[in-house]
Amino acid sequence: MNPNPWPQASQQPGAPNQGDMALFNSVFRENCPFKFVFGGVTGFALGGAFGIVMSSFEFAGPQLTPQLQELSTREQMKIMLKDMGNRSYSSAKNFAVVAAIFSSSECFIEGYRAKNDIYNGAAAGCFTGGVLAAKGGAKASAFGCAGFAAFSTAIDYWIRHSD
Repeated sequence: MNPNPWPQASQQPGAPNQGDMALFNSVFRENCPFKFVFGGVTGFALGGAFGIVMSSFEFAGPQLTPQLQELSTREQMKIMLKDMGNRSYSSAKNFAVVAAIFSSSECFIEGYRAKNDIYNGAAAGCFTGGVLAAKGGAKASAFGCAGFAAFSTAIDYWIRHSD
């Protein structure tokens, strides 16, 4: 006889068991198109927040000219908030592109190598930096590759050894 008369959450009819949830989570976490979309969305959100913070530190939009000083406070705030929104949106788009390229390339590299180690992040960082700097030529692409690879390797090393 069961001493607990109340059924457990996993025993209720229609409730998924832990094995099904683990399978569902692993399918999404190992799915490269999902990582691409998730990286882009989270990069957009974080980039937007970063853009708002950075635009509040440096108001480089419409300079405080005599014409701007003559406007009412409400009009000045409207201009500043519009500039903050534009800068935030620009930063959000940039972060989304970087995160989407990095996360999907890391996923493809990890799938190809069938290993989860620090070299996946380094290779994905090199690929991301090279792609982002490709318009600047071979030298810019090489520096972008080296810079992103070093940064992603340092972050990956820190995350893996921070315990």
